[in-house]
Amino acid sequence: MSITSRQVGRRTVAAALAAGALVLASALGASAASAATAAVPPASPGAGQAGAAMPLSIVRTAAGGPHSVAITIDDGPDPTWTPQVLDVLKTYGVKATFCMIGTNAQKYAGLVRDVVAGGHRLCDHSVDHDMTMDKKPVAYQAQQILDAQRMIEQAAPGAKVDYYRAPGGAFTPASRQIAGQHGMRPLGWSVDPKDWNRPGTQAIINGVEGSLPSQPTVLFHDGGGNRGETVEALRTLLPWFAGHGYTFAFPVRTTD
Repeated sequence: MSITSRQVGRRTVAAALAAGALVLASALGASAASAATAAVPPASPGAGQAGAAMPLSIVRTAAGGPHSVAITIDDGPDPTWTPQVLDVLKTYGVKATFCMIGTNAQKYAGLVRDVVAGGHRLCDHSVDHDMTMDKKPVAYQAQQILDAQRMIEQAAPGAKVDYYRAPGGAFTPASRQIAGQHGMRPLGWSVDPKDWNRPGTQAIINGVEGSLPSQPTVLFHDGGGNRGETVEALRTLLPWFAGHGYTFAFPVRTTD
């Protein structure tokens, strides 16, 4: 059977269209793969090595022996309460971990530097303490975590953020991965005296003394409202810890 020139032309066009479709499909596939890879941002050059060995599990224990205790302070810095908390910590020679909200760190950069100058550690507590961020896309979680890290570190040049604490403790697998890749250990707590609810100074004290596991990490607040009860509770609790044989330490960071 002979093949006309018109048939040859049709076959040539069909082949060209098929080849074009394959190229387009390949390009679309590569684009989708790139988008998926970009969902969790890669670590910066400085954070890559630190993040490579950073455990992604949520730490709730103080470094050291069973009678070590880690004091953590959330939601600041605050121009009224952070200086008072720092004064109490200095009086008793205690180093704490301050979990800072990015916008507060940006606004009160001098207080971030005061915290660092006092020998305390820094913790990322998101940009604006969005309690629903665990329900939102990974890209949004990354923005909240990494922008806050940048804000805190820019407030105190040369300082590094060692931990990430999710608002309300609502971590996700993605948020833990983002933090770990950028050199921050996910940080929880094991004792919550609910000082954020302002239950009264004695209730805060009772809430700590009555529920101490081994190597406790205790949650307090210097932001988010009037923290006078917290300051007074710390004045009692810090010497109480020392009198009961506890030593003060930072939360575990690089090991499980």
